[in-house]
Amino acid sequence: MKKHVFFFSCIASFLFITCNNFTSENPISADGIRKPKAPKAVGPPRILFIGNSQIEYFVSAPTLFQELCNANNVNINVQQLITMGVGLDKVYYTNKTEANQNFSNIDKDGNYYDYVVLQESTPTALTNVEKYRTNLKLIAEKIHKNSPDAAIYVYQNIPPLPYTNSDYNEYYKELRKNTILATAFIKNAGMLRVGDAVTDAYEGKHGYQYLKNNKDNLRFGQSTLHFLNDGGFLQAVLLYVTLFDKKPIIPKKLILSTGTGDHDNLRKQEVSKAISNPKALEEIALSNR
Repeated sequence: MKKHVFFFSCIASFLFITCNNFTSENPISADGIRKPKAPKAVGPPRILFIGNSQIEYFVSAPTLFQELCNANNVNINVQQLITMGVGLDKVYYTNKTEANQNFSNIDKDGNYYDYVVLQESTPTALTNVEKYRTNLKLIAEKIHKNSPDAAIYVYQNIPPLPYTNSDYNEYYKELRKNTILATAFIKNAGMLRVGDAVTDAYEGKHGYQYLKNNKDNLRFGQSTLHFLNDGGFLQAVLLYVTLFDKKPIIPKKLILSTGTGDHDNLRKQEVSKAISNPKALEEIALSNR
């Protein structure tokens, strides 16, 4: 993948100029990541999650985000379109009736949705940037019909490998690059830096240790790795600080997973017991907003 370095540097410069043509109100970092601006809402804003099991499996990003908002007196309506194991196009077509109803709704402030999180399948995000871009465009065009100013956050996928795999960093860099490239031509869109935050956690930033009894405390799975409580907590706090640019007050209890077995489920649990190091994960989230 080293042969792509020069090419990507040229593309990044081009994207910097092109992205500025969308709006002068969206700041762009040195690595080409834009910060979308949410519209002014009349009444409680709405957020829509569209994706697969990276959003909800052992733990639920929409549920945890809603709980953080409730605990911080942030009144927001949370909706989701989730289908396991597929890309954005198939999430839409699988839920077409519900999706079209959602996208046809109107609000008096001119934007039915204020925030949207789009999570592409990892194989597509890793290996097919053209399809990645096409799928984002498909969903964005439908959202923009009645939510023209919605702030769209494209989910930065995590390498589908254990952190100990020698290819982890190469996959991480490729996923990051492809997410920036695919997002660049979507109006008022930026990257939700999940992959960056998780990689920082694996690297031990802010004193976090991902191994507990020699087992990964962030993700678990056989063919597919899904978030455990630590990873789900990190993801939810990251979304909160990205949208609102401040740390949330963490409630004493959150809806978290009791385990990974067939008889485990989601229930209210004490954060101090169910999350190994919430303070460190909060700081990692804050540094990746």
